[in-house]
Amino acid sequence: MVAKIHTVSFAGIDVLPVDVQVQFTHGLPGITIVGLPDKTVAESKERIRSSFQSIGLDLPAKRVVVNLAPADIQKEGSHYDLPIAIGMVTQMGILDGIEMAEYVILGELGLDGSIARVAGSLPAAIHAASQDLGLICPALCGSEAAWAGDLKILAAPNLISLVNHFKGIQTLSQPEIPELSATPIKQPNLKDVKGQMLAKRALEVAAAGGHNLLMVGPPGSGKSMLSVRLPGILPPLTPQEALEITMIHSLNGELPEEGLLRQRPYREPHHSASLAALVGGGIRCKPGEVSLAHKGVLFLDELPEFNRNALEALRQPLETGKITVARANSHITYPAQVQLVAAMNPCRCGFFGDKERECARAPRCAGDYQSRISGPLMDRFDIVIDVPEVKATDLLRAPDGEDSSVVVQRVAAARIYQYARLEALGKREVQSNATVDSETLEEIIDLSQASINLLSKVMEKFKLSGRGYHRILRVARTIADLEQSATIETQHLSEAVGYRRISVYGEGSNKAG
Repeated sequence: MVAKIHTVSFAGIDVLPVDVQVQFTHGLPGITIVGLPDKTVAESKERIRSSFQSIGLDLPAKRVVVNLAPADIQKEGSHYDLPIAIGMVTQMGILDGIEMAEYVILGELGLDGSIARVAGSLPAAIHAASQDLGLICPALCGSEAAWAGDLKILAAPNLISLVNHFKGIQTLSQPEIPELSATPIKQPNLKDVKGQMLAKRALEVAAAGGHNLLMVGPPGSGKSMLSVRLPGILPPLTPQEALEITMIHSLNGELPEEGLLRQRPYREPHHSASLAALVGGGIRCKPGEVSLAHKGVLFLDELPEFNRNALEALRQPLETGKITVARANSHITYPAQVQLVAAMNPCRCGFFGDKERECARAPRCAGDYQSRISGPLMDRFDIVIDVPEVKATDLLRAPDGEDSSVVVQRVAAARIYQYARLEALGKREVQSNATVDSETLEEIIDLSQASINLLSKVMEKFKLSGRGYHRILRVARTIADLEQSATIETQHLSEAVGYRRISVYGEGSNKAG
């Protein structure tokens, strides 16, 4: 007789069913695990042995064979401990195999029989619900799994409590969806930023259309201060978006106690981050920063200091909204719909353009420094602005800026205006102006004759590429949406053109390009 227990394996955000098959056979006593287990899974036999001893169970003096089927999929992670242990307990006749087959089981066992938190409880719960099965998981993962909806969940703190539940000695209550705090999550406010009117306007346009933004300026000009305030003016998460990003963070083991992310992610990796850290990968192909920032903001400070290969790897996910990590034995795809915000100094010393403080190598130093950013990557930024230094005397006299609560209302109104237009075209999957394809863009663009004439002159003078042309139109469409204007007028187009530049380190401020 073979005991069969349901569990799961993870391939990106996809959940693959795995059967844990346990059989006691004649031979030398011991535990053998087959089915492509990694080292973590192979070590589970020692954790299971010790946890059994801690609750007074002894394995029979037989050979225990554990097969993880299908055998051609690599099994990784400590969440296989509990299903293997339950399979053994079932094979020993302590628990009913038919009853255990009604659950998907995952959890890590401690030497004392406790069940520790594991990553991926929410995706596993959603999978279990789709298969009309219940879920057995660690007690610490109960609130996370409860967000999956209507399914039976047993969240056990330890192995003995789980066995006692099925024996009728004690009862494990169904975990409930935790109440979310009614207190709004406090975020940095735009009113703290004094001066920088152009930068704050660009930040609002970027938020309204989901556009990628690059800020160039000397140290201390407020680039990081501005970027951290972007999530506070973005539209709130929809329930579907909240569930989507929670699943990704669940796979990475990064969830709050209430089990649901309530605000858009804001990720700011250090410039020493590796290629795998940015786009995903590693031994277990975990999601990278670009996926952990899904539906939120990925902020790259000191952009030229990042590894060039890592930056170039971002080009494809910025266009497609997903990242595929290819390995010899697997291809893992993670979502990566991010709003990229980056900041950089104009040169290595940071003071190019300041005649009093720039270094002796100017302007060559600026060209060498910023040539680290390739043209194709630079072309992914819809908006490029200068963020000049604000003098201390100006800071003392400057009034408080506009409150984020006022700006977010304009941004939300512009997004609603976009959604209504896109929904009328049957494009519900498109989230913002920044992500519309060129075909749809032609449908939503309504240029006045004066705007057409201006755009023709800009294209002829600055030799715009096709991508540059489309990005100007996307930004102009967003600027018009902020004013609830169906037609793109010359003032909208002029502002959008001002956010394009031929050369980041050229003389003067913004130039079309």
